[in-house]
Amino acid sequence: MRGDQLARQWRLIQRLARSRWGVGLDDLANDFECHRRTIYRDLDALMAAGFPVLSERREGRVFYRFLDDFKLGDVPFTPDEILSLAFGEDLLRTLEGTVFHDSIRSALAKIRASLGPEMTEFLARLGESFRVLPGPHGDYAALRDTIRVLNEAVLDRRSISMQYRTGRTGRERARDLDPYRIWYRGGALYVVGHDHHSGEVRTFAVKRIGAIRRTDRRFTVPASFDFDAYIGAAFGVIHEPPVRVRIRFEKRWADWVAERTWHATQQLERRAGGALELTMEVGGAAEVRSWVLSFGAGAEVLEPASLREDVQRELTRAAARYRG
Repeated sequence: MRGDQLARQWRLIQRLARSRWGVGLDDLANDFECHRRTIYRDLDALMAAGFPVLSERREGRVFYRFLDDFKLGDVPFTPDEILSLAFGEDLLRTLEGTVFHDSIRSALAKIRASLGPEMTEFLARLGESFRVLPGPHGDYAALRDTIRVLNEAVLDRRSISMQYRTGRTGRERARDLDPYRIWYRGGALYVVGHDHHSGEVRTFAVKRIGAIRRTDRRFTVPASFDFDAYIGAAFGVIHEPPVRVRIRFEKRWADWVAERTWHATQQLERRAGGALELTMEVGGAAEVRSWVLSFGAGAEVLEPASLREDVQRELTRAAARYRG
């Protein structure tokens, strides 16, 4: 595999850099548990990439090393760690322009700055062996200052005052919030905390925050607040009491649904004709309804009755619109 090849070449670079007098071909093949031809190919690849690999024959054997003036630089990372950093940069690309993405990009830039051109090029190839393409997501570059204020308030345990636009009515109103946690879910950023207006723990979409300022009021996160428990019952981000949800998927969707984890409580059962039945205990009926509707006629809600009726009503309205 491409990733295995690059990881082996990374180890080969480090081994040659540590060896002042050179390493024999057989020793390298034994160390890396591969054939001599594989080491030959890796050495050729390094030389093609610009690494100054020198071969010397001594006592009937060939030894390989770097030229004396070659400096590897200080790279205290394993191949897996380098790949993880590149992977993390890709994952955070959805937050480009914010402190989260900019910070990991800055860290990688510092690593590259300490390397020579050969190592920089090699690490670029190493990072490209595994890529992540983000799905639908919001653009948060314009909200950099909002995210900074939220982040500082969470860390310093300071309340914030903000103008917030509700999703249902579109109306904007002033809110005071004790922010407990910033949360990324489904391509969007949210802040969870104690809402002074309702007196409850609520979730707010960062995209809907207008003017914001950090206050001098300090707060303490209650010992009873468990973030994992708070979000554990939600299907998405809406916090509601969990109910038993049961959905049957047609054969054409069965494998696709079974290959993914939709919720920690899910249970899957194969049914006659290749159908799949999914059962889970979740809150957030509106989010579940939208998700079920995305499968069109390929999904059928079996319970609860209220969700089944909601989906049926939406499908009936959609059918009427298309008939019109």
